[in-house]
Amino acid sequence: MSLKPLETGKANLEIYSATLIELGKKDKNIYAVTSDSRGSGKLGPFGDQLPEQIVEVGIAEQNLVGVAAGLGSTGKSVFATSPACFLATRSLEQVKNDVAYSNIPVTLVGISAGVSYGALGSTHHSLHDVAALRAINNIHIVVPADNFEAREAVIAASKSNKPVFLKFGKKPMPHLPRKEQTFEIGKASVICEGTDVAFIACGETVAPAYEAARLLEEKGISAEIISMHTISPLDTEAIISSAKKCKAVITVEEHSVHGGLGEATAAVLMQNRIYKPFKIVGIPDEDTVTGSQVEIFNHYGICGEGLSQTAIELLG
Repeated sequence: MSLKPLETGKANLEIYSATLIELGKKDKNIYAVTSDSRGSGKLGPFGDQLPEQIVEVGIAEQNLVGVAAGLGSTGKSVFATSPACFLATRSLEQVKNDVAYSNIPVTLVGISAGVSYGALGSTHHSLHDVAALRAINNIHIVVPADNFEAREAVIAASKSNKPVFLKFGKKPMPHLPRKEQTFEIGKASVICEGTDVAFIACGETVAPAYEAARLLEEKGISAEIISMHTISPLDTEAIISSAKKCKAVITVEEHSVHGGLGEATAAVLMQNRIYKPFKIVGIPDEDTVTGSQVEIFNHYGICGEGLSQTAIELLG
């Protein structure tokens, strides 16, 4: 069965906003807290329709997390929204102590994640958040790949009894096909099955992996695409199953090659004695180039052509 071209949907942030409004209208305990991010977080409509359920703390990320933790401790379901590059650095101590270690079920929403800010440069790139948060006990890390996963992740987070970190980019996302229309935190989604090379990707890199699979299909190479939307807890069973049936494994992430999905996957493979050709594709340990997200992706081979070529070289 040939892989079809993808149709473009909305930005995941728009889905986040619409879903939060839907939930907030049904449950007055749903709160949004922002750090001067009402506009960039697409929460203007939420504030307009539910003005009693939004708190603006200004550009003060530590206060953002502290206020969210305080509200969460009273039984509120809180979504604390801030640029991912600042949320996982300026307020890391509050995330660790006030939310994770205190077991307050706050949802931390990192917006404009990865290299979404593009030309603003390295200060605004969020290539460290997963690495930092993976080292902290008691927080789920979820990176939705498309509108379906974005909506389901927000709903799941609103019901979670544990802290959650959600990552959203800025651009409209294509609708991905998937083997099953289900979503569960900690369970990967199979986009398409294959036997030659497995692409294990997360967030906005899943679509480029799918485009690579389409190019490889033209060359008679069968690619499996896994959307590893949850980085913690990691779906080790999906990694093992995919790696065992494929000849090579490639991880793809909009994150540093250090401390993210790639190294987590490598650890799973090594500890289970699965020795296959393996490659981590992400942002290397260097001064990141400046440009749009697409330009940066293309530069580092996070695109259909780049990933398909990586697969061909890995397969030999």
